[in-house]
Amino acid sequence: MRKVFGRVLAAALLITAASCDNASNGKEAAAAGGGAAKAGKTNWVEVTARTPEGGFLMGNPNAKVKLIEFASLTCPHCKDFHAAAMDTIKTKYVASGNVSFEFRNFVLNGPDYAVSILARCQGPGPFFGLLGAFFKDQSLWIEPFTTLSPADQARLQALPQDKQIAALAEAGKLDGYVRTRGIPRAKFDACLANKAEIDTIAKLRTQATETYKLTGTPGFIINGKTQEGVFDWRSLEPKLQAALQ
Repeated sequence: MRKVFGRVLAAALLITAASCDNASNGKEAAAAGGGAAKAGKTNWVEVTARTPEGGFLMGNPNAKVKLIEFASLTCPHCKDFHAAAMDTIKTKYVASGNVSFEFRNFVLNGPDYAVSILARCQGPGPFFGLLGAFFKDQSLWIEPFTTLSPADQARLQALPQDKQIAALAEAGKLDGYVRTRGIPRAKFDACLANKAEIDTIAKLRTQATETYKLTGTPGFIINGKTQEGVFDWRSLEPKLQAALQ
């Protein structure tokens, strides 16, 4: 997995608005009931877990329909998907217990590695809140990475691979951003030094491209089947509805 990590980081210390590499390039029980979980029933939106495959799951683990999203936190299309879809996914589908939602990271560059590690390091409970914050504030926390000088980039690339992610996160001022979201500096440093998490994220990228044959982000899997040509909520929701029949 180190080779994958090295290729991703070396290839893209800097990021642009075109971080997503999906082919769309801008294409962008029975039916689940609406509303939050009723009184006396499990509130599936609050049920979260880390999966054996390395993702984070929200909802009923035994749901009839299992939706997996592979996405990058630096991808504008992924940000747009979450803005358009996540409230509906949670309140209409996950809350019913008929659909579970699992997020798996498909990293595209160095900053993506850094923020993915920080979001995942807090565990399944806080993960989805941090995920939403990173997408909502994407342009804010990305901006410092886009202004790194050539000298900064050369310095970072000269570091040993296992030191690059932490150094990049600090150079991009992520410590200040996550501190306001409950991650103190000691936790920040510990998370970014977690080699096992770096390897897990690399494995998820390999899983996306080799197991599910995804070519870009976001990508979606329903009940184990890759949804070809589906990159936005408008095209994904009918697939969910069909799976619920």
